[in-house]
Amino acid sequence: MKNCKIYDLQQCYNFLEYHGKQTYGQTFKIQEEDKPIIFKLLIYAIRDKSNALQLGLDVNKGILLSGPIGCGKTSIMHLLKPFMYQKYEYKIKTCREISYEFAKHGYEALQPYTMKGMNQSRLSGFCFDDLGAEQQIKHFGNDCNVMAEILISRYENFIENNSITHITTNLSASEIEKHYGNRLRSRMRNMFNLISFESESLDKRK
Repeated sequence: MKNCKIYDLQQCYNFLEYHGKQTYGQTFKIQEEDKPIIFKLLIYAIRDKSNALQLGLDVNKGILLSGPIGCGKTSIMHLLKPFMYQKYEYKIKTCREISYEFAKHGYEALQPYTMKGMNQSRLSGFCFDDLGAEQQIKHFGNDCNVMAEILISRYENFIENNSITHITTNLSASEIEKHYGNRLRSRMRNMFNLISFESESLDKRK
């Protein structure tokens, strides 16, 4: 890749591995087969537009990071955060936790993810972790596909003010459509860069 001389890629991997060990234990290791995925994520995070273009990435969209259980999606999204510009920083929230918040507090619980705060020009950045692990939750008998509601609302803000959303999921494209409907899936194509771990990736939590 051209322009890669402006940063040391091996130092980036070393940084990720060092902090991965500090956070997840000394067995954490950047696997050689995962480096192409991590390279894409680093290029996206530092907004290297020329190399992003060559990799088919749009830095103005979010990341949809998919792959099998245990391949490291969540840990990588945590470790990637220091590389992000402050304007594009994000919090990580599990979809399961959000569904429990809805069950307890109702639609009011969705506001932090769907409404701008005072003096905000866009929604706060979020990475919704493990899309598909949440369940259809009821609040006083009211059914709600919680993540579909949130993502459709954030799509509208993405169009209006370029609010950025990230997702990790084990679901395939067809499974996303089954869980959330074709209406949402078509919007997700516009919102996200799809980056996928190979289906045969080892479970790194073993």
